[in-house]
Amino acid sequence: MTKVVLVDDHALLRGGLASVINSFNGYAVLFEANNGKHFTQLLNPENLPHVVLLDVTMPEMNGYETAHWITTNYPQIKILAVSMQHDERSIIKMLRNGAKGYLLKDVELPELKNALDAIVNKGIYINDILYNNIVHAIDGSNTEDEYTQQALRNLTQREKEFLRLLCTDKSYKEIAAVMFLSPRTVDGYRDILFEKLKVASRVGLVIFAIKNEIVKL
Repeated sequence: MTKVVLVDDHALLRGGLASVINSFNGYAVLFEANNGKHFTQLLNPENLPHVVLLDVTMPEMNGYETAHWITTNYPQIKILAVSMQHDERSIIKMLRNGAKGYLLKDVELPELKNALDAIVNKGIYINDILYNNIVHAIDGSNTEDEYTQQALRNLTQREKEFLRLLCTDKSYKEIAAVMFLSPRTVDGYRDILFEKLKVASRVGLVIFAIKNEIVKL
Protein backbone atom coordinates (compact mmCIF):
# COMPACT_ATOMS: atom_id res chain seq x y z
CA MET A 1 0.00 0.00 0.00
CA THR A 2 1.36 3.42 -1.01
CA LYS A 3 1.01 5.87 1.85
CA VAL A 4 0.21 9.47 0.91
CA VAL A 5 0.20 12.66 2.98
CA LEU A 6 -1.66 15.82 1.96
CA VAL A 7 -0.29 19.24 2.95
CA ASP A 8 -2.64 22.09 2.02
CA ASP A 9 -4.16 24.96 3.96
CA HIS A 10 -7.55 24.63 2.22
CA ALA A 11 -9.39 22.09 4.37
CA LEU A 12 -12.32 21.53 2.01
CA LEU A 13 -10.11 20.85 -1.01
CA ARG A 14 -7.77 18.71 1.09
CA GLY A 15 -10.65 16.61 2.40
CA GLY A 16 -12.02 16.03 -1.07
CA LEU A 17 -8.59 15.06 -2.36
CA ALA A 18 -8.16 12.62 0.53
CA SER A 19 -11.43 10.88 -0.33
CA VAL A 20 -10.40 10.56 -3.96
CA ILE A 21 -6.93 9.17 -3.18
CA ASN A 22 -8.37 6.67 -0.69
CA SER A 23 -10.60 5.40 -3.50
CA PHE A 24 -7.57 4.63 -5.71
CA ASN A 25 -6.51 1.00 -5.63
CA GLY A 26 -3.23 0.62 -3.74
CA TYR A 27 -3.25 4.10 -2.15
CA ALA A 28 -4.15 5.33 1.34
CA VAL A 29 -3.92 8.77 2.95
CA LEU A 30 -1.77 8.52 6.06
CA PHE A 31 -2.67 11.96 7.43
CA GLU A 32 -3.45 15.55 6.42
CA ALA A 33 -1.66 18.77 7.44
CA ASN A 34 -2.59 22.45 7.23
CA ASN A 35 0.89 23.66 6.31
CA GLY A 36 4.53 22.64 6.35
CA LYS A 37 5.03 23.29 10.05
CA HIS A 38 1.98 21.21 10.90
CA PHE A 39 3.33 18.45 8.65
CA THR A 40 6.68 18.33 10.48
CA GLN A 41 4.82 18.06 13.79
CA LEU A 42 2.61 15.18 12.62
CA LEU A 43 5.29 13.22 10.77
CA ASN A 44 6.25 9.96 12.46
CA PRO A 45 9.77 8.76 11.52
CA GLU A 46 8.61 5.21 12.24
CA ASN A 47 5.76 5.43 9.74
CA LEU A 48 6.83 7.64 6.84
CA PRO A 49 4.68 8.31 3.78
CA HIS A 50 5.85 7.28 0.33
CA VAL A 51 4.47 10.43 -1.33
CA VAL A 52 3.63 13.93 -0.10
CA LEU A 53 1.19 16.03 -2.11
CA LEU A 54 2.37 19.51 -1.30
CA ASP A 55 0.69 22.85 -1.90
CA VAL A 56 3.00 25.71 -2.85
CA THR A 57 1.37 28.69 -1.14
CA MET A 58 0.70 28.13 2.59
CA PRO A 59 1.09 30.15 5.81
CA GLU A 60 3.83 29.54 8.39
CA MET A 61 5.87 27.15 6.23
CA ASN A 62 5.23 27.23 2.48
CA GLY A 63 5.72 24.55 -0.15
CA TYR A 64 9.26 25.58 -1.07
CA GLU A 65 10.42 25.47 2.55
CA THR A 66 8.61 22.22 3.22
CA ALA A 67 9.99 20.54 0.10
CA HIS A 68 13.51 21.57 1.11
CA TRP A 69 12.96 20.24 4.65
CA ILE A 70 11.66 16.91 3.37
CA THR A 71 14.50 16.52 0.85
CA THR A 72 17.09 17.32 3.52
CA ASN A 73 15.69 15.10 6.27
CA TYR A 74 13.82 12.33 4.45
CA PRO A 75 15.03 12.18 0.83
CA GLN A 76 13.28 8.84 0.32
CA ILE A 77 9.89 10.62 0.46
CA LYS A 78 8.73 11.64 -3.01
CA ILE A 79 7.17 15.08 -3.37
CA LEU A 80 4.41 15.98 -5.82
CA ALA A 81 3.65 19.69 -5.88
CA VAL A 82 -0.04 20.52 -6.28
CA SER A 83 -0.84 24.17 -6.94
CA MET A 84 -2.93 26.73 -8.78
CA GLN A 85 0.29 28.51 -9.77
CA HIS A 86 1.80 27.49 -13.09
CA ASP A 87 4.37 30.22 -13.67
CA GLU A 88 7.86 29.14 -14.67
CA ARG A 89 9.60 30.38 -11.52
CA SER A 90 7.25 28.57 -9.12
CA ILE A 91 7.73 25.30 -10.99
CA ILE A 92 11.52 25.65 -11.13
CA LYS A 93 11.74 26.58 -7.45
CA MET A 94 9.69 23.55 -6.39
CA LEU A 95 11.77 21.22 -8.57
CA ARG A 96 14.95 22.82 -7.25
CA ASN A 97 13.81 22.12 -3.70
CA GLY A 98 13.17 18.46 -4.38
CA ALA A 99 9.71 18.05 -5.93
CA LYS A 100 9.54 15.21 -8.45
CA GLY A 101 6.46 16.49 -10.21
CA TYR A 102 4.17 19.49 -10.53
CA LEU A 103 0.41 19.17 -10.86
CA LEU A 104 -2.28 21.82 -11.19
CA LYS A 105 -5.22 21.64 -8.79
CA ASP A 106 -7.81 21.67 -11.56
CA VAL A 107 -6.64 18.41 -13.15
CA GLU A 108 -9.02 15.57 -13.93
CA LEU A 109 -8.99 12.53 -11.64
CA PRO A 110 -7.31 10.18 -14.15
CA GLU A 111 -4.37 12.59 -14.39
CA LEU A 112 -4.03 12.67 -10.60
CA LYS A 113 -3.89 8.87 -10.59
CA ASN A 114 -1.34 8.89 -13.43
CA ALA A 115 0.77 11.42 -11.55
CA LEU A 116 0.81 9.30 -8.40
CA ASP A 117 1.65 6.16 -10.38
CA ALA A 118 4.47 7.94 -12.21
CA ILE A 119 5.96 9.36 -9.00
CA VAL A 120 5.91 5.93 -7.35
CA ASN A 121 7.07 3.86 -10.33
CA LYS A 122 9.30 6.21 -12.32
CA GLY A 123 10.35 8.72 -9.69
CA ILE A 124 9.23 11.78 -11.68
CA TYR A 125 6.07 13.24 -13.23
CA ILE A 126 5.44 16.24 -15.44
CA ASN A 127 2.03 17.26 -16.72
CA ASP A 128 1.93 16.30 -20.40
CA ILE A 129 -0.56 19.02 -21.34
CA LEU A 130 1.57 21.82 -19.87
CA TYR A 131 5.01 20.51 -20.69
CA ASN A 132 4.65 18.23 -23.67
CA ASN A 133 8.03 17.53 -25.23
CA ILE A 134 9.80 19.58 -22.53
CA VAL A 135 12.72 17.27 -22.10
CA HIS A 136 14.22 14.34 -23.95
CA ALA A 137 15.30 12.52 -20.82
CA ILE A 138 12.42 13.15 -18.45
CA ASP A 139 11.79 9.44 -17.89
CA GLY A 140 14.47 8.03 -15.65
CA SER A 141 14.87 5.08 -18.04
CA ASN A 142 16.18 7.42 -20.72
CA THR A 143 18.89 9.14 -18.71
CA GLU A 144 21.49 6.56 -19.70
CA ASP A 145 20.69 6.44 -23.40
CA GLU A 146 23.33 7.25 -25.98
CA TYR A 147 21.77 10.55 -27.03
CA THR A 148 21.69 11.95 -23.50
CA GLN A 149 25.24 10.86 -22.77
CA GLN A 150 26.45 12.44 -26.00
CA ALA A 151 24.62 15.67 -25.17
CA LEU A 152 26.26 15.76 -21.74
CA ARG A 153 29.71 15.25 -23.25
CA ASN A 154 29.11 18.12 -25.68
CA LEU A 155 28.19 20.68 -23.01
CA THR A 156 30.82 23.34 -22.43
CA GLN A 157 31.69 24.57 -18.93
CA ARG A 158 29.98 27.88 -19.66
CA GLU A 159 26.83 26.07 -20.78
CA LYS A 160 26.88 24.06 -17.55
CA GLU A 161 27.30 27.29 -15.58
CA PHE A 162 24.33 28.73 -17.46
CA LEU A 163 22.25 25.63 -16.66
CA ARG A 164 23.08 25.94 -12.96
CA LEU A 165 22.01 29.58 -12.95
CA LEU A 166 18.76 28.65 -14.71
CA CYS A 167 17.94 26.52 -11.66
CA THR A 168 17.82 29.62 -9.47
CA ASP A 169 15.24 32.41 -9.19
CA LYS A 170 17.32 34.70 -11.42
CA SER A 171 15.81 36.18 -14.56
CA TYR A 172 17.66 35.90 -17.89
CA LYS A 173 18.78 39.51 -17.47
CA GLU A 174 20.19 38.75 -14.00
CA ILE A 175 21.93 35.62 -15.31
CA ALA A 176 23.55 37.74 -18.04
CA ALA A 177 24.91 40.10 -15.38
CA VAL A 178 26.33 37.24 -13.28
CA MET A 179 28.02 35.72 -16.35
CA PHE A 180 29.24 39.14 -17.57
CA LEU A 181 27.40 38.64 -20.85
CA SER A 182 24.89 40.67 -22.81
CA PRO A 183 21.22 39.58 -22.62
CA ARG A 184 21.40 38.76 -26.33
CA THR A 185 24.34 36.40 -25.75
CA VAL A 186 22.43 34.68 -22.93
CA ASP A 187 19.46 34.26 -25.27
CA GLY A 188 21.89 32.60 -27.65
CA TYR A 189 23.03 30.17 -24.93
CA ARG A 190 19.40 29.32 -24.23
CA ASP A 191 18.51 28.69 -27.87
CA ILE A 192 21.63 26.56 -28.44
CA LEU A 193 20.76 24.42 -25.40
CA PHE A 194 17.16 24.06 -26.57
CA GLU A 195 18.56 22.52 -29.75
CA LYS A 196 21.32 20.48 -28.09
CA LEU A 197 19.12 18.98 -25.40
CA LYS A 198 15.89 18.76 -27.40
CA VAL A 199 13.79 20.75 -24.93
CA ALA A 200 11.30 23.56 -25.43
CA SER A 201 11.40 25.70 -22.29
CA ARG A 202 13.44 26.86 -19.32
CA VAL A 203 11.64 24.29 -17.18
CA GLY A 204 12.86 21.59 -19.54
CA LEU A 205 16.45 22.77 -19.20
CA VAL A 206 16.12 22.77 -15.41
CA ILE A 207 14.74 19.22 -15.40
CA PHE A 208 17.60 18.07 -17.61
CA ALA A 209 20.13 19.71 -15.27
CA ILE A 210 18.58 18.12 -12.18
CA LYS A 211 18.12 14.66 -13.70
CA ASN A 212 21.70 14.57 -14.93
CA GLU A 213 23.18 16.06 -11.73
CA ILE A 214 24.57 19.18 -13.37
CA VAL A 215 23.02 20.94 -10.41
CA LYS A 216 22.83 19.27 -6.99
CA LEU A 217 19.62 19.41 -4.98
